[in-house]
Amino acid sequence: MRLVHVVTLVSEDGAYGGPTSVATGQLEECATRGHEVTLLSLWRGGSRAPAHIGSVPLRTRPARALLPGRFTGIMHPLLVGDMWRSMGRADVVHIHAGRDLVSLTALAVATLRRKRFFTQTHGMVEPRHRLVARLFDRLYVPLLRRARGCLVLTERERRAVSEVIGPQGPPLLTLPNGVRPEHDAEVERGPRAPEVLFMARLHPRKRPDAFVETAALVHRKLPGVRFTLHGADEGELPTVRRLIAAHRLWGVVSYGGALSYAEALRAQARAAVYVLPSVDEPFPMTVIEALSAGTPVVCTDTCGMADELARRGAAVVTDGSPRAMADAVCEVLTDENRRAGLVRAGRRAVAESFSIHAVADRLEEIYRNL
Repeated sequence: MRLVHVVTLVSEDGAYGGPTSVATGQLEECATRGHEVTLLSLWRGGSRAPAHIGSVPLRTRPARALLPGRFTGIMHPLLVGDMWRSMGRADVVHIHAGRDLVSLTALAVATLRRKRFFTQTHGMVEPRHRLVARLFDRLYVPLLRRARGCLVLTERERRAVSEVIGPQGPPLLTLPNGVRPEHDAEVERGPRAPEVLFMARLHPRKRPDAFVETAALVHRKLPGVRFTLHGADEGELPTVRRLIAAHRLWGVVSYGGALSYAEALRAQARAAVYVLPSVDEPFPMTVIEALSAGTPVVCTDTCGMADELARRGAAVVTDGSPRAMADAVCEVLTDENRRAGLVRAGRRAVAESFSIHAVADRLEEIYRNL
């Protein structure tokens, strides 16, 4: 099959996060199975956009801010022509759809081209009641309803999307995220440093402030441990720096900026623990990637995969309070048997439930049957 995927942004700093990683991972696996694949996107970075991401051909245009919003209003007029030509040759169009101009344009072009298309919302389409969102949805929602199917991650996302598109919408089909279990072999490995890692956008929902508060509590018990935050700043960096100063954590907690995908994998493999304090995180790719790298994970009970990870003993699931996360980090760092059990269970969870091979099997079935 000729497969065309559309995602809003590819960038050097990985700012768009999970949807971009998911799209490239799906297409890489589909390419290994003999499908002809193309990824369409905007590009943001100091250098020219790459022609490929791994084995995936990439067609991009520079991101331009046409309307307010970090991602909502970015677009490039020439991307419309790229979509028109690429979708015209496609057997299947797959749109990783948020509420933004790129997604809206992709939905419109696929509809005008009379293409068989699917959407995948990655937790980005939820009920919104502000006037601007309601006006946008007058165009956006009718186009979403034209999809052959909408791929969702969790039951929570299913309910949210159903509320937005209503009963006349397309079938809502469950599709998990996945990684290649082999990825951990590609990462430079060495002695584990006593480093605890936060890797997400510095956004209030990701709770980097809770990570710093956790670091302060762990530091009292284990003063040799270091803590690092990586991710694009979305307003919380001043708070992070204020808390570092308030707790006198200079040299203990540091901010390393955003990382490329390859750099992020290496950082996860080096870390002793990966902590994701986010609330209502639908299905974080960083957690799956950390498990694949053999890095123990501490997350909150509102994470979309928390129940599965807890059932398997593959992560330490907490209530999200700094005290609970600090206790979990200390346990992982001081109990080698606990740590080894988490690593084994995490890798088993990736192989059995979060492997890109299983995801691609399901995706091929969806493409062919609908």
